[in-house]
Amino acid sequence: MKKVILKCKLSSRDGFESKLSEINLDFSPICWQHDRIYVPKNYRKNSNYPRLVMRTEMQAVDKPAKYKLILRRHIEDSGVDIVEETTIKDYEETVNIILQLGFKPAAEVSRRRQSLKMGEGNYIYLDKVDNLPGYYAKIESDLSEGDSVAEARLDLEKTFKALGEADFIEAPYAEL
Repeated sequence: MKKVILKCKLSSRDGFESKLSEINLDFSPICWQHDRIYVPKNYRKNSNYPRLVMRTEMQAVDKPAKYKLILRRHIEDSGVDIVEETTIKDYEETVNIILQLGFKPAAEVSRRRQSLKMGEGNYIYLDKVDNLPGYYAKIESDLSEGDSVAEARLDLEKTFKALGEADFIEAPYAEL
């Protein structure tokens, strides 16, 4: 799936949530996510290399954890992210396969996340990332064939600005 993603450090979590509530948009309950990020052994930053993410997600303490393998590739010159997710059952076996394919551990990120769907193919995430001050919001917009990346990104910027936020961040959480 091709996506345009824009992330922002929030000046006020409560203000951001309040503005969304005013237009009848409310976040889901909080879930906990832990990502282990793997990169190819020859990985270089800003080089369009894929990253594999092993995600553990817990919706509630009385429910079993869910595991996902996420392939993420940011295409620098276009601003597009290619993201594919698959649910997995055997976490350890999948990690062994990743390592055998020549990927190496690069980072770990834990966060508490709330999400909301805003129209078709648009998602807003509200994140509290462990070991980072403040709150972050991320908007992801799915791209269809023929959609303009520049227009989609501009729409995301306008959405954030309409919600009173403009402290955009390009780096992944693992690099902050």
